[in-house]
Amino acid sequence: MKTHNILGYLFIAILSIVFYNCSEKELVTVNDNAETTLQLSSEDALVLTEDMESETALTLSWSRPDFGFEGAVASYNLVFAVSGTTEVSPKEVNVGNTLEKAFTVKELNTIFNQAGAVAGIENQISIRVQALLGETSVAESNVKTITATSYSTILDLSSTWGLVGSATPNGWDGPDVPFYKTSTGNVFVTYVTLVGGEIKIRENNDWTLNYGDTGADGTLEEGGDNIMVTAGTYKITFSLNDFSYTIEAYSWGLVGSATPNGWDGPDMPLTYDATSDKWRAIVTLASGELKIRSNNDWALNYGDTGADGTLDEGGDNMVVTSGNYLVTVDFNNLEYTVEPIDIWGVVGSAAPNGWDGPDVRFTPDYANEGVWVLNGVMLVDGEIKFRTNDDWGLNYGDDGVDGVLEQDGDNIVVSAGTYNIRLDFSDENNPTYTIN
Repeated sequence: MKTHNILGYLFIAILSIVFYNCSEKELVTVNDNAETTLQLSSEDALVLTEDMESETALTLSWSRPDFGFEGAVASYNLVFAVSGTTEVSPKEVNVGNTLEKAFTVKELNTIFNQAGAVAGIENQISIRVQALLGETSVAESNVKTITATSYSTILDLSSTWGLVGSATPNGWDGPDVPFYKTSTGNVFVTYVTLVGGEIKIRENNDWTLNYGDTGADGTLEEGGDNIMVTAGTYKITFSLNDFSYTIEAYSWGLVGSATPNGWDGPDMPLTYDATSDKWRAIVTLASGELKIRSNNDWALNYGDTGADGTLDEGGDNMVVTSGNYLVTVDFNNLEYTVEPIDIWGVVGSAAPNGWDGPDVRFTPDYANEGVWVLNGVMLVDGEIKFRTNDDWGLNYGDDGVDGVLEQDGDNIVVSAGTYNIRLDFSDENNPTYTIN
């Protein structure tokens, strides 16, 4: 009998605890009138310049909202919008649960430009704070508006001129290999790998105005003869001032024990990036040493004596550890960087190497941060996904076949063909892709 009484009391106690906890949970409600107040370190007009990139431009701080119950921990979004911009969404920056964020000139310039600011002129930028519990906005701050002038990190070296012909990658039908502007007016340059054949120079991918070389004397004539070339990688320069042109063997590459072909080469090629007037490569290196040299030859080579990021002709070998890197070389200022990077690739039954890889690699669109491109990839009937570093640790598919990427999402079905694929991670909360 006593045992039954004890069990009865225990049952009643358990029920009491359960009902008490349920009652307690029901009492937890979020204050609908929670508020946060945004403050700026300065509301003066901002003029951002590239030579001040590492300096602090602006500090934002805000108050902690009263959500009406103990233990509420919010995360915060800072939302930047450009007045008058409708085609670009406001830029959201999540800063975790901190109540203050200092932005460098470089960080703020990137945010303003991504929000739609026009570089080089004054823009009205509105800033507000969103306090989030989970994924829901439960409090928004007052709006602060400042005047700011951002700068462009993209050079416009484009021109109307191109190289066409049987020796070029796209043949006589084009599209033509683009020429770029140089520091000298009406002088243009391109860097290109050609096969044996013929070339001409023309404007606007059209034959209305084209130049060849009648007499093979290094002088261009309108409508002149095709120019014969042998296979190789070249720097081609032409001038509309005196109609001269030059074709010279020209390439830059990485060589060394850290590269796949060692010190004997052939070198890992660097590619010219006209948006920054620099040379770049996405590479996988082993632990070892490397140097930068011209034309797969030691006549002109650069190292780094002092390991200070400055190139020295004939300088010391550069030491690297194994990994994936973005190598950027500025020959104008003799500077370079070797930055670790996650490399995006396409994998799947439709891809050339199947589900096991190695993946077909994308390259960054240097003019658009967060965008990766892969042009001319040949796929068969099947499925694909996108992942980093030939590994499944981070991969994306498409659950709704709507062009929006989801982490670990569904395989993407494709038909056989040659495609240009674009991955856009510029909006971290809404990554997208296109396949054309």
